[in-house]
Amino acid sequence: MDFDNIECVSSSDGLDEDEIHHHNLQHHHLHQFASPKPHNVNNNNNGNTNVVGGPTVIAPATSVHELLECPVCTNSMYPPIHQCHNGHTLCSTCKTRVQNRCPTCRQELGDIRCLALEKVAESLELPCKYYNLGCPEIFPYYSKLKHEAICNFRPYNCPYAGSECSVVGDIPFLVAHLRDDHKVDMHTGCTFNHRYVKSNPREVENATWMLTVFHCFGQYFCLHFEAFQLGMAPVYMAFLRFMGDETEARNYSYSLEVGGNGRKLIWEGTPRSVRDSHRKVRDSHDGLIIQRNMALFFSGGDRKELKLRVTGRIWKEQQSPETGVCIPNLCS
Repeated sequence: MDFDNIECVSSSDGLDEDEIHHHNLQHHHLHQFASPKPHNVNNNNNGNTNVVGGPTVIAPATSVHELLECPVCTNSMYPPIHQCHNGHTLCSTCKTRVQNRCPTCRQELGDIRCLALEKVAESLELPCKYYNLGCPEIFPYYSKLKHEAICNFRPYNCPYAGSECSVVGDIPFLVAHLRDDHKVDMHTGCTFNHRYVKSNPREVENATWMLTVFHCFGQYFCLHFEAFQLGMAPVYMAFLRFMGDETEARNYSYSLEVGGNGRKLIWEGTPRSVRDSHRKVRDSHDGLIIQRNMALFFSGGDRKELKLRVTGRIWKEQQSPETGVCIPNLCS
């Protein structure tokens, strides 16, 4: 997509799959938490978490958790755990990468399972790897990965869709990252008025055109506008994503409007969480979709240049304490 041919003018009111990845995002040394007995986790009144029952610490020089660490990738090992004739272990993923040679002693690996270590792992309970980000949960070793894939404290992926950005972090970090590294436009206010211009609208590629971040109600929202092929037909699409979890996103609604020549299209919906990837939202068609012929009709003139004006607003749904009915709360 030729970005030089795209112009965006913005204004805002008030101001200008069950596949689970191992510990690749960040590796924590959790051996001090390893416990062979169940725990009860209680939250006391001051917000602290107390772990009750059973021994809580194993801290020898070589902990059980360290024994379960693959020497090649340093991720935790899950069945099948393999070993060589000398007893050196490694995970099943790395076994295929080392050409059936033990990375420690260089002996041939064969197909020997380390059943004893697998049994030891089954008896352990460990904290979520995002414990330092606030997660208080403790899980059996073999259940921990499933939780970590959906943990509410896990870092967010960068929502920028113009490149395969691998940066992860919390929301304040990602907002700064979008502003400083991707040079994304930042606006304050819950209304917007964008103008998108492209000199040759018949050259449509699968590419993102624009990402703008809005700050209102103390939250951040990402407004996407792009062109892509839907079957054989090129279309333009605008949609909003909430920089937070899905449960929080449901507290907000937004509308988008595009029009011209006395006609207009209006979309209303709930913003999707940035937990859902940009591609997932786009491929679900959860937003304002404009067919190319309609977009050119809205543009007017000789239909050789795309000139779309997209306006919209964001509001927060609040429940009336008297009636229980949700009423929109518009920012001023």
